[in-house]
Amino acid sequence: MHRTCVHTHCCLYSLISCVKCWIMGEAQSPGAVEEILDRENKRMADTLASKVTRLKSLALDIDRDAEDQNRYLDGMDSDFTSMTGLLTGSVKRFSTMARSGRDNRKLLCGMAVGLIVAFFILSYLLSRART
Repeated sequence: MHRTCVHTHCCLYSLISCVKCWIMGEAQSPGAVEEILDRENKRMADTLASKVTRLKSLALDIDRDAEDQNRYLDGMDSDFTSMTGLLTGSVKRFSTMARSGRDNRKLLCGMAVGLIVAFFILSYLLSRART
């Protein structure tokens, strides 16, 4: 290796120092600056290549995650559609039962009161179990 100047490590500071030495005539080889520039260029190209590789990996991860989330949302859409059909059918049956006669109305009122009481009992038991 040619002796260029006192600054032989490969960094921008050494490049600037070696250029100063070369301009002042302290360097022994005129190709030393080109060699340092070439080394610095290769080092920066390697750094850039590693950053590009990391960005590509990150972009692929984001793409994979977006596809997974889209599949999940599509599944939720079909679940909500089937649930809407189920609730619509239940509401129609409930409306038919409510309109059918006086005996069914008494039964419906009894069921509604029973469900409300069951809800309050369950909520009381659950709050009691937490404390």
